[in-house]
Amino acid sequence: MAEKVLMKGNEAIAEAAIMAGCRHYFGYPITPQTEVAAYMAKRMPKIEGGVFLQAESEIAAINMVYGVAATGKRVMTSSSSPGISLKSEGISYIAGCDLPALIVNVQRGGPGLGGIQPSQSDYFQATRGSGHGDYHLIVLAPASVQEMASLTFKAFNLADKYRMPTMILADGTMGQMMEPVSLDMGEVETYEKPWALTGTNMEREHNIVNSLSLVPEELEKFNFERFEKYKAIEENEALCEEFMMEDAEICIAAFGIASRVSKNAVIEARKQGIKAGLIRPITLWPFPKKAFAKAADKVKSFISVEMSMGQMIEDVKLATECKKPVTLCNRAGGMIPSPEQVLEAIIEANKGGDK
Repeated sequence: MAEKVLMKGNEAIAEAAIMAGCRHYFGYPITPQTEVAAYMAKRMPKIEGGVFLQAESEIAAINMVYGVAATGKRVMTSSSSPGISLKSEGISYIAGCDLPALIVNVQRGGPGLGGIQPSQSDYFQATRGSGHGDYHLIVLAPASVQEMASLTFKAFNLADKYRMPTMILADGTMGQMMEPVSLDMGEVETYEKPWALTGTNMEREHNIVNSLSLVPEELEKFNFERFEKYKAIEENEALCEEFMMEDAEICIAAFGIASRVSKNAVIEARKQGIKAGLIRPITLWPFPKKAFAKAADKVKSFISVEMSMGQMIEDVKLATECKKPVTLCNRAGGMIPSPEQVLEAIIEANKGGDK
């Protein structure tokens, strides 16, 4: 059994990124993700080729990521909700150039400056493409400090595999809590990058990394090709965890810290004779549609448990094609649903199913 170390979630992200081969970090401090930058500030100068730079702004940081990504090197940035909004234009450029990079969002309450407590209200921003134009990010949602590490490692591999930006969408609780973590991350996947700006030395044609296309027919072609790639990702990379779903009649949908709360509620509901279960999306994009579609053929109803005013609920409804009722159990503004609140929602849903 691999040895475990006690780590904070934000620190686990940073260490896993280094283990994945990331040697370039550009960011700007904002609560509740600042420990990612602080950890990188300590570690990167001690690693061969390691670069840490606190930029003058979030906008500068994401454009530095853009530049390094164009060279094919593994690179990342991290921020929290308002900072991600500032980075959105740069993220769109990175996606438009089909470049691999990792963006970490440790969410806080909003809108606006909001508060520094945990939230999940950036779901739409992450899963619909946070900037302008037609594009997606691969979005991974950890529910433990262990997954803060393992999904970060995976995100770098996926970014290189599909040549596109990926995002870790965590919440403030995940970033700040401490748990034992195994740092046995497995093998770093390597991919040829003939598109990268590495200097030709007259050995190949010049590469151009650019998202500008003034010929509409060409830009349309690029978009159609990109979405063919997205179809393959939706088919092959959707991930979820199913908990007590074998005979479930009430299905909870939840991710991140909300899913941990929901598991406790499901266990208590079972003690009371209610057949509840949980589907936890691990990839928010691609959303695990097949798991929800399968569940829709046998459960009575769904409950989307969220730390927002209701965002993932739309994807649950789309995935289930509204075959069964989908209700919302939520807190907002930095509040976390309690197991008792989720249990009450399960009891109410069960009553509805008995009518």
